[in-house]
Amino acid sequence: MNESKLKAGAGGPHADAASAAVAAVDTPELDVRDIMGAAREAVIRHNGERYRLRITANQKLILTK
Repeated sequence: MNESKLKAGAGGPHADAASAAVAAVDTPELDVRDIMGAAREAVIRHNGERYRLRITANQKLILTK
């Protein structure tokens, strides 16, 4: 099965239009080093809540509340 059929089937008949609308928005892109510097953890505040962004030993990102 080709990829376009998988995408259309998975998200319904409007999935392609929704994907195009999201792609059209200029989403900011940040390098994690700009946020973390040389540290392995950073605290991010959102709506008065504190979240911890952490780089694991396997170089994965984990965001916890």
